[in-house]
This record gives sequence, structure tokens and C-alpha cells, in this order.
Amino acid sequence: MLNELYHSLNPIAFSAGPITIYWYGLAYVFGAILTGVVMYRTQKRWGFDISVDDLMTVVIGVVFGLLIGARLFYIVFYGEGYYFEHPLEILATNHGGMSFHGGLVGGIIGGIIGCRLCKLSAGTIADLAVIGAPIALCLGRCANFVNGELWGKPTDLPWGVVFESGGDVARHPSQLYEAMLEGVLLFIFMQVLSRKKPLLPQGTFMGVFITWYGIARILVEFVRVPDAQLGYLFGGVITMGQLLSLPLVLIGAALIVYALRAKRPQRSYV
Repeated sequence: MLNELYHSLNPIAFSAGPITIYWYGLAYVFGAILTGVVMYRTQKRWGFDISVDDLMTVVIGVVFGLLIGARLFYIVFYGEGYYFEHPLEILATNHGGMSFHGGLVGGIIGGIIGCRLCKLSAGTIADLAVIGAPIALCLGRCANFVNGELWGKPTDLPWGVVFESGGDVARHPSQLYEAMLEGVLLFIFMQVLSRKKPLLPQGTFMGVFITWYGIARILVEFVRVPDAQLGYLFGGVITMGQLLSLPLVLIGAALIVYALRAKRPQRSYV
């Protein structure tokens, strides 16, 4: 059933003349919008009154930072020099080639800039952002599935999918594994945490998000085929995704401990 679904999908959402819109691009757009909606509704539930304009300023800053950071990290850590030889391909984001780790770094920087412009508390805004971010992650991984990229190792399980670029063999739909772990399940867990009374201190949600993502990514990488240009690192032991995710687990855990000890209250404006 999943294999039939994949082969019935088209990476192009629609096209009109010279304009072509891909599901991959729409995933970023709708992911940002829905994240903003969740942020707004959550801060209202927390008793804050952050304006829509201020939230939109931060979201726009995060999106720009995310796109730039995700692309730069992919070029540096996954490109193997290809983009330096083909610089025009740097702009071809519709072909994929985005790194979550770079997107996280870029998004944080963009968000901090937006918070300073609007005099918002960066710690609380970061927590609000990661409560909604799993939706964007889920949509992004589903777009990876539609594109037929980032597939997994061969499998004989009934939900295996034959991807055109993966040869005539059924493979783990690792994109959907990540969509479930990093998207659906993480979103549900963050929603539960965001409703706890009293509110968890600043930094707790960011710590949980980073730790969860790192663990989920490391686990899925065991059934996901690494980028062809890199393969397995250190004699076939780990992938680049796992190498970049391990620090996230450590940083996230440390952030949770620090947040619970510091007990900085959530607040909207500085």
C-alpha cells in the first residue's frame, strides 16, 4: 500500500507556464506558518499577549536563518566539494540538500535577531518555537518521501518502498520513520509538556526538543542509507547524521539540567 502511494505521488505540486511549485518548497512555507500558529496559541494559553506582528518578525527571522544555515551545513558537511565546482547548484534547493543541524543553528541565530528587534525574551520564544517545530519537521520529511530521497536500507517488510533512485529493491521508508518520530510523536509530547502547571522554566522545551531529535535521528540512521558521496565514516561505523546528532543529545541533556536548576520563569518581553 505504501509503495503504491509513493508511486502515485508527484514531487511537483503544480505548474503554470514557467512557474513550478514543488511540495518540498510548500513544506517549508506551511511548516513555518503552522509553527507560528502553534506559537501564538501556546503563548495565549500561557497568559502572554505577544502581538502577531512581533511573532511574525521572529518567524521570518527563523525561516531565513534556517534556510541559509541548512543549505550551508549541507554544502560544507555533505557536499564533498561538489558545490564549489558547481556554484549555481547551491541555489537549487528544490533538489533537496538541506541539513537539519545547520537549520537549527541558523534558525536560532535568526530567531535571536528577531527577538532583539522586538524586545522579546529569546528563551521563551525559543521554547514556543520548538513546541510547534515538529509540525514543520514532519512536513519536511514527508516532502523527502515524495521526492524519493533519503531512503533506507533494503527490507522485506510489507511497508517497504521501491524508490526510483534506489534500484529495483524495496527499502525502508526512513523519511516516514523520521516524520513519525521527529514530527508526530515529538509534537504530542511537547503539547503535553506545554500544558503542565506551573509552566516549565525557560530552556526546558528547547532541551527536550534537541535531545529527542538527536536520539531519533541516531536511531533512524541505522536503517537509512547515508549520502552516497560520504558513505559510512570511521571504517563503516557511523554516518555523518549520527556524528552531528550525538552532540545534540549531550547539549540538549545539559540544557534540560541547567534549565531545571536555574528555574528562569517564562516571560514574553524583556
